[in-house]
Order: sequence, then structure tokens, then C-alpha cells
Amino acid sequence: MVDSIRVALLGAGTVGSQTARLIVEQADELERRVGARVELAGVAVLDPSQISDPWIDRALLTDQTLELTERDDVDIVVELIGGLEPARTFVLSALNHGASVVTANKALLAKHGPELYEAARKNGVDIYFEAAVGGAIPIVRPLRESMTGDRITRIMGIVNGTTNYILDEMTTKGLDFATVLKDAQAKGFAEADPTADIGGFDAAAKAAIMATLAFHRDVRMDDVHVEGIEHVTDSDIAAARAMNRVIKLLAVVEQDSENGAISAGVYPVMLPADHQLAKVSGSFNAVFVEGEASDDLMFYGRGAGGAPTASAVAGDIVTVARHRVAGTTGPDIPLYSQAPMADAADGESSYMLRLSVADNVGVLAKVSEIFANHGVSIRALQQLPDEDEQGNHELWITTHSVTDRVIRETAEDVAQAKDTSSVLSIMRVFEDAQ
Repeated sequence: MVDSIRVALLGAGTVGSQTARLIVEQADELERRVGARVELAGVAVLDPSQISDPWIDRALLTDQTLELTERDDVDIVVELIGGLEPARTFVLSALNHGASVVTANKALLAKHGPELYEAARKNGVDIYFEAAVGGAIPIVRPLRESMTGDRITRIMGIVNGTTNYILDEMTTKGLDFATVLKDAQAKGFAEADPTADIGGFDAAAKAAIMATLAFHRDVRMDDVHVEGIEHVTDSDIAAARAMNRVIKLLAVVEQDSENGAISAGVYPVMLPADHQLAKVSGSFNAVFVEGEASDDLMFYGRGAGGAPTASAVAGDIVTVARHRVAGTTGPDIPLYSQAPMADAADGESSYMLRLSVADNVGVLAKVSEIFANHGVSIRALQQLPDEDEQGNHELWITTHSVTDRVIRETAEDVAQAKDTSSVLSIMRVFEDAQ
């Protein structure tokens, strides 16, 4: 009979500290849920002298992380240090020494996931990672377990709280990107170096994980087409508002029903204002899953923060602890699919282009001719009445569905036309039917 489950915690930052608190403060309740005492066996940090959390016993602190992962008395290693290395080395060490692993490391899973899943399978242990996507939102387990009897066709999600906060502030307060980013950094919603968030890379790692689970194929972060929000302007926000739309940074993964090709991308999208994802505000996250049998499902909640993320980590610890007590493991992550990855340039969507054009006779006809020459059907066209300092007018064009490659080629030709000074922006427009 198993009397205790011993947990080694790697990292005691915001999430690690809150995870330790949950283990210590809820020890009695967790014991009743697991059937054995869940207790900390060690906490690895770079500098133990800097840790002052009252719920972490200082006798458990160590800077010998690798040694902690190799200990025979450790049942579960919780990796919360982030990054690729040395996190990969520590996780593999834990798995190879017979410990199960719980991690929130999206970058690690998006880069080395299949290697880690195979190591867990080979060693007869678990690897769980609910907190890697969407913080407290339970999305990984539904994709990994609950929906494995269904065929998932598409997932669309707001999976980065920083970018959603920025776009929401720009939309509701009419502020420009630089102003909102500075405010987000001051409030702790954005990192000092926000590149991973605003560039879409954080969301891309999560997209790769969701695609891997949904389509049973090895999808890496390099397979994800990425566009961030750094070029979204207050004029784009105003254009969306005028069209009764809202701009959101979405992670989108889907599988073509005809050829089976898988596409994965992160990019700004103009959503109808009444779409469920358009209503997700502030730093909240939401994931919209479409299944053939289940139809539409939506998961919503806090996607970041110490306590919400620690909640997901603790949930995985309880699950894995139950498995250890029962002498079993959870389901494998089968990556059997040989489906091809689609070329992002072949992805289809409606688009909205903002152009700056001269107020000359025939300019609209010329622009329309260029679109027609590329086979792009125009759904709506609107020229704004106000002139800029150069005497140009802004022209808004919304297209019917077209490939990304064709719309980029069309935009290049428009930009070179005689009376067009510039293409100000190109953005996807999602319809309810898309």
C-alpha cells in the first residue's frame, strides 16, 4: 500500500510558489482525494537564499536540480522553470528515473513533446501538462481524453492574455498600441520583453500542442504560421468597429475534411461582434472547439496568473498521484497520423484591406481591375471622406474567400499602382460560417 506521494518542485516563481502553497495548505484534503499523503520532497531553485515563502520548508530547498530529479524517493517531478534547456534535461532525467512529470512548459512541449511522450511511455510513467495551454482552463484533458471518440475539425482560441488585454484596451478606450503596451507592462500584464506575447509566439506554442492532441500528429511550433499584433493600429480597430467587428489574436488549428491536411496558425482576425470569442475581454482566455459529433464547445476562464495556473498544475498532480497509488498510468498520446501540414499560403479566408489612394478619377476602377485580374471577388468597398496630409483618402475593401498567397500578391500589385500610395493593412475577416 502506498502511504505517500512525494513531489519534487522545480522552480518556485509565481506559479511554483502557488503550487507549493496548494500542496501544503490542502494536504489533508488532497490525501482524502488521492488515498495517500501528497507531500513536498524538495524544491529546486537557482538561489535558495532568495526564497522566503512561508509554506516552503527551507530544509527542502536545493540548487541541485538534476540530483533532485534522480532521487528514488521522488514520485512526481513538477517542472515550472520554463524554457527549453535545462528544462528538457531535467524532465527526461525524471522520466528515465521512474518519476512521473507535471509541467506547464508550453515551449518545451511544442519543441520536444514527442520525445518526452515516448520517454514517459517507455518508462511506464505519466506526463501531464494541463497548465501549458490556457492556464486554469481545462482544455488539454478534453482534447487528450474526453473527445478522443469524436473527430475534431477545428479549434479557435484566444490563448494569450497579454495580447487580448492590449486589443481589448485599444478597442474599449481608443488608445494606440504603444500606449496600451506600456500600461500593460506597468501593471504586470506584459513582460519587459513582450516579444513572445505580442509576436504571437506564445500562442503558437499552444497551437502546436492543441493540434498535436486534436489530430494525433506531431505538430511542432515551426509548423505554425505566426503573425502578431505589433502592427495593429488604432485605425484598424476603428475600421473593425465600423464593420461591427472586433479584432482578436486567434490560434487556429484545423484539418481539411477532403485531403486531411492540417493547418495551424496564429494571427489577428476581425470577428463578428456577436461571436462568442469576440466577447472575451481583458486577460481572459477562451477556446472554441468544433467536433463532428459534439458540435461546438467553448472553454473559458483565466489563462494566466500564479493561482489560476497553479490550480491546473495541482489538478494534474492529483491525477498522477492517483495513478501512482493505483499502480497504473494515464492514456498515452498516440501520434499515428501521417497527415500533411498545409501550406499557410494556401489557407483561405475573407480579408479586409485598408488602402491609401489618391482622390483621382478612375482610381477605384483601377483598384477593382487589379483585384479582378487576380481572381479576387470584392464583397464591399468603402472610401472614407476625410483626406490625410497628402490629400489621399482611405479605402476599405472586404473580399470574399481567397487564399493568403493570392491576397498578398494582389496587395503587392495594388501598392505599385499609380494612384495608390500604400497598403495600410491586411487582416483576415472571419464569418460565422467559416
